[in-house]
Amino acid sequence: MATSPSFAGKPAFSCDFKCRFCTVCAGYGCTGQLPGMGGVDGSRTFILNCAAWNEWYKSHPSLQNSVDSVVLSPSDIGIAPVTGAVQNIGFSNEKDFYLPYVRAASESGIRICIGDGSPDEKLAFGIQAVSSLKKTAYYFLKPYPDDILFKRIESVRPTAAAIGMDIDAYNIVTMRNQAHLERKTSVQIQEFRTFSGRPLMLKGIFSRDDVALCREVKPDIAVVSNHGGRVDTPYMSTASFLETYAAELRNYCGEVWVDGGIRTSQDVRTAKFLGADAVLAARPFISALCSGGELKMSEVIKNMLN
Repeated sequence: MATSPSFAGKPAFSCDFKCRFCTVCAGYGCTGQLPGMGGVDGSRTFILNCAAWNEWYKSHPSLQNSVDSVVLSPSDIGIAPVTGAVQNIGFSNEKDFYLPYVRAASESGIRICIGDGSPDEKLAFGIQAVSSLKKTAYYFLKPYPDDILFKRIESVRPTAAAIGMDIDAYNIVTMRNQAHLERKTSVQIQEFRTFSGRPLMLKGIFSRDDVALCREVKPDIAVVSNHGGRVDTPYMSTASFLETYAAELRNYCGEVWVDGGIRTSQDVRTAKFLGADAVLAARPFISALCSGGELKMSEVIKNMLN
């Protein structure tokens, strides 16, 4: 068992981190590692996501000055919703992950996003972390049957800036044998919105049908995402999808966010230039947290804003 770094000055604890701590997180060190830090199909779309932002930048030299001039602020970045700290990251105890992850984000001033999973304690630990810091968060819930889903809405509502649904989560490989998830209809999503009483977010926008769903539902926030390459999708990067559909999506929602392969401030600027209002990231923050604690995670966040 590896020994973790000290988190915020607290004693270290034993873990067996699955991250390979590559110099650059580009999808190659953890190829196909599921459960773990990798992606489906040999991490093909994970790798594609990571490469696409810089490839777009390099292939558009006439636009590089415009991209470079994009001004960044902490609200342009958020921690992506992450659960499964034991099976996917390698923590010995699920609860140990949430407060350090959320606190580093909070102290850096970036957006806090919280997810759910099976069992229910994963969501509870996220809520506890947010509550303990007296913050609000953007909650993304998986499409459970409505009776379960609405109970989860009630649990997150007091600390929620917005409540969303991972519309692609029914297709997550690591969830298939753990929970019954559904593909929700537009009517069900509208009922979700009404019950939540909070701004609606739809995460997992990655097909023409998903764009049509946004046209019908008109979410407050649409998040272009292929779940970091962890769900079966067409072979396309989130950068490419954003470039193709951002302008259209903006007609149907208040904000467009994107995740997948964001690693540098150049990537963030490129995403914003292509139409994103904010980006989410997880793996680079998790890697930093596991290798150097909250201080290193804060450094990575700072570098992503420079």
